[in-house]
Amino acid sequence: MILNVKCASFSYDGITKQFEDVSLSLRRGEVLSLLGRNGTGKSTLIKCILNILTLQKGEVEINGRRVSSMRPDEVAREVGYVPQGHRSVFPFSALDFVLMGRAPHISTFSVPKEEDYEKADEAFARIGISHLREKPISEMSGGEAQMVMIARALAQEPSLLILDEPTSHLDIGNQMKVIATIDRLAADGIAILMCTHFPDHAFLVSHSAAILQDGRLIAKGPAEDVITKENLREAYGVDICVHYIEEAGRTVCIPINPCGCRGKGEA
Repeated sequence: MILNVKCASFSYDGITKQFEDVSLSLRRGEVLSLLGRNGTGKSTLIKCILNILTLQKGEVEINGRRVSSMRPDEVAREVGYVPQGHRSVFPFSALDFVLMGRAPHISTFSVPKEEDYEKADEAFARIGISHLREKPISEMSGGEAQMVMIARALAQEPSLLILDEPTSHLDIGNQMKVIATIDRLAADGIAILMCTHFPDHAFLVSHSAAILQDGRLIAKGPAEDVITKENLREAYGVDICVHYIEEAGRTVCIPINPCGCRGKGEA
C-alpha cells in the first residue's frame, strides 16, 4: 500500500470540521479520483496528507510510514505534489524550474549535480516536453506550464503523485494531454491521487473514485460504482445523466440543462 489514510479528521478552529472520519487507500500504479464541490475539504485533505496541516484525529501512512513522524524532505522524496493553477511570475527556464524538484535530494548549501540534471531531463522526456527545456515558464501557455509542473514533481522520484485539479483552466486539448500523461505515469507504477471537478476524467483514467460531501465520504470504490447520477446529484446539487456512449466507447457524464434556455435542436 502506497497511501493509507485512516479515520482522518481536521478542523481549523477546533470546532467546525473541514472533514471527518475519512479513510482512503491507494496501491502502486492505481489512480484514485477525489470528487466534490468547492469548499468541501479536498484541498485541506491534501495538505494533511502532505503533513502541511496536522490531523486532529486519524493517521496518514505513506509506504508504511506515519507522515506525522516524517521530516518535510522525507515526505518530498515520497510524494510529488502539483497544486492547482500555479504560475511562476519569475522567468525561470523550464529546466531550472524542474530542477527545484530535486531539492529533497540535495543537501543544504549544495548545488545540483550531474545526476540531478539527468533526473530533470528524464522527467522532461517521460512526459514528452523536452522541447520546452529552455523556455521561460513565465512565457508558457497554461497547458505547457501544467506539464512542466508535473515534470517538476516527477523529478522528485516520488512513489505517490498528488494532483489538485490538474486540468482546471485548460482547454479541452490540453486537458486530454494531461489526462493521457496521468494514465502513462500510472502504467509506469506511480500511485496517483487526483482531485477533480470533472467526473468524465475519473471515468477516463481512474481505477477508483471517492466523493467528499460536507466533509464526509458519501461513496468510494470502483469509478463506475461511485460515479452515478444519484451520487452526483447528492454531491453537486444538479441533475447529471450518466450514460454509456457507444461511439465514444465509454461512459460519460452529461449535465441536464438546468434553465431550459435552449430547447432541443437549437444551435
